[in-house]
Amino acid sequence: MAETAINPTAAALLGLLHEGPMTGGQLMAAAERRLGPYWSMTRSQVYRELPVLADQGLVRMGKPGPRSSQPYAITAAGKRTFSRWLTEHPGRDALRNPVALRVAFGPLHTTAQLKALYSTANEYHTEALAFVREQAKESKKAGDKYGAAALEFAVAYHKAALSWLKSGPTS
Repeated sequence: MAETAINPTAAALLGLLHEGPMTGGQLMAAAERRLGPYWSMTRSQVYRELPVLADQGLVRMGKPGPRSSQPYAITAAGKRTFSRWLTEHPGRDALRNPVALRVAFGPLHTTAQLKALYSTANEYHTEALAFVREQAKESKKAGDKYGAAALEFAVAYHKAALSWLKSGPTS
């Protein structure tokens, strides 16, 4: 089989399937649990990628389960492709922050709108920070130093966002 370039969503699915066969719904739950604090995937992305991965021979479909749920398992070719992906240059971050985008158009907001924007964002990042701190603590306690290290990125991100929100102009 020729080498197959995979996108980050496909790679994340292959990585998660190292844990064992899963349905699309189980993959979504695993992605949210393990990757959610720093990497987002939508249900439509997952269900779009799985048939492509199967066509490429990187996963195989198991026997349909209840409610026609389709389990997928990683193949040897999928493991090799994932291993190659791990060694590739990761590329640049794709920074897309909806609050920063709105702040960039600050002069078009009222003072009340900006204050509400900052308040809502502050509330979100405060809650998210508490959540990922707990997840990182649990990962460390479970001996998952790699999962904990990735979660520390999310901790630092939410701390930075909170710091930035405090310094933003409101008029």
